Amino acid sequence: MIEANQSSVSEFLLLGLSGHPQQQKQILFVLFLSMYLATVLGNLLIILAISTDSRLHTPMYFFLSNLSFVDLCFSSTIVPKMLSNILSGETIYITECLMQMYFFIMFGDMDNFLLAVMAYDRFVAICHPLHYTAKISHQLCALLLIGSCGIAIVNALLHTLLMAQLSFCADNRIPHFFCDVAALLRLSCSDTYLNEMMILTEGGLIMMIPLICILVSYICITSAVLRVPSAKGKWKAFSTCGSHLAAVSLFYGTIIAVYFSPSSSHSAENDIAAAVMYTVVTPMLNPFIYSLRNRDIKGALTKMISMNCFYVQQ
Repeated sequence: MIEANQSSVSEFLLLGLSGHPQQQKQILFVLFLSMYLATVLGNLLIILAISTDSRLHTPMYFFLSNLSFVDLCFSSTIVPKMLSNILSGETIYITECLMQMYFFIMFGDMDNFLLAVMAYDRFVAICHPLHYTAKISHQLCALLLIGSCGIAIVNALLHTLLMAQLSFCADNRIPHFFCDVAALLRLSCSDTYLNEMMILTEGGLIMMIPLICILVSYICITSAVLRVPSAKGKWKAFSTCGSHLAAVSLFYGTIIAVYFSPSSSHSAENDIAAAVMYTVVTPMLNPFIYSLRNRDIKGALTKMISMNCFYVQQ
């Protein structure tokens, strides 16, 4: 009976944003659909602008275009299913749930690593400008990207395989809008000690090491900039880092609030609100943050749009 009961759950019901009156569901659907379309359009424009403008074929913009691609994939892993669930409240099969969790972890880790790599790029550019081309070579950029992808894939696969070993019985309702690791562990009737230890140790290291690298990079950058004699020089140096700092603050602020705050301060509503920030809002805002504060990106976007308009008129 125990084995039959444990294998009885083959699908889950995502409760996150579906427990609202019908009118509110329609408003939520339009709101999140608009945000998702803005995410897709914004990140695609960043990728196209960088790929079509030869002046932007530099390490900084190489990492930025990859960050835009990862943000687009990260949001696409979560939002389409959330939109479908808002309207219909349909269930999600365990295999589909595990696949969503895998891609969520993988793209989240890649976002994490790319932000750290971009901080290192800014550190070399500001603190060692004369050696920038030697230190940040095309080979190093490719290795950093491949390494980030490799670690993210292995980490996501490890957590997914461990989750697949668990049994789920009785309650199949997930109080979230996607298959979050913590929410799934709370539903399992198996021993989740190994999963929890992996999240705290290996998962914690994967989150904290890039964050430490970012903090160290910006401490060194701040120290170097403060030694610049002119106020104009200081402002120019800090302005090149402003967009990246804003993206880092958005991403890590919500991640830390959800996964590294005391469990006593957690509630389903707060976790869902924070998850909306890093799965929907942050990928949508990143293109605007980088384009509005970056003269090169704005120039490339203007050039690309004007060329397209010219071809359409012809």
